[in-house]
Amino acid sequence: MKIEGSVALVTGANRGLGKALVLALLEAGAAKVYAAARDERTVSANDPRVVPVRLDVTKPEQIAAAARQAGDVTLLINNAGALNSFNVLTTSQADIDADFGVQVHGTLGVIRRFLPVLERAAASAANATSATIVNVLSLTSLASFPAMGGYSASKAAAYSMTQALRPELKKKGIDVLAALPGPIDTDMVKDLAMPKASPADTAMELLAGIARGDEEIFPDPMAQQMGALWNKSHKEFERAFASL
Repeated sequence: MKIEGSVALVTGANRGLGKALVLALLEAGAAKVYAAARDERTVSANDPRVVPVRLDVTKPEQIAAAARQAGDVTLLINNAGALNSFNVLTTSQADIDADFGVQVHGTLGVIRRFLPVLERAAASAANATSATIVNVLSLTSLASFPAMGGYSASKAAAYSMTQALRPELKKKGIDVLAALPGPIDTDMVKDLAMPKASPADTAMELLAGIARGDEEIFPDPMAQQMGALWNKSHKEFERAFASL
């Protein structure tokens, strides 16, 4: 997909990777970026192309309102995420449900509401694939990081959902891509003692993957290294994650 001239919506756009994606989209020449956050007042909107949007992806009425407001979207980036659940044996059911509520049910709710918008974009353009959905997932979608087993399970479910959507929406001219980053230097994982990629670098590489149409985007050095291992052997990838 061509980023220049696109109209994007980014969820979770007020900080971390989401904020970096908004800036990277502007740098790449996007015509408009809807920057969605639970509190739209926290969105940086110094560029006239940025349109703050109130959106908590766990609230259907807010999703519906966002779809009405952003009826010209051609690129939907589902970046909103939550990290509440850790060890699957000790984490509370409520915390596991919270992660699934955002990563799975929230993401799917946004896709369902924005599907008519993206279908219109695909139908009105000359090229076959003119609309794109990107689900920002994690390397933990491919194998569990046991210390964050509940979170990993929610990301794995979101990846499975992404795979289910691909053939269904490809027929409508809509690409469905999965971004699978490693740890990023954001508030969400600030307590994890491991190398982390910068949000800005990750956002730039993620957009490059969108432009190429990569179905799996590995947008940082750790993701690229682990992605190569995953392509070689899923079982070796699983063992490597279990040893972290």
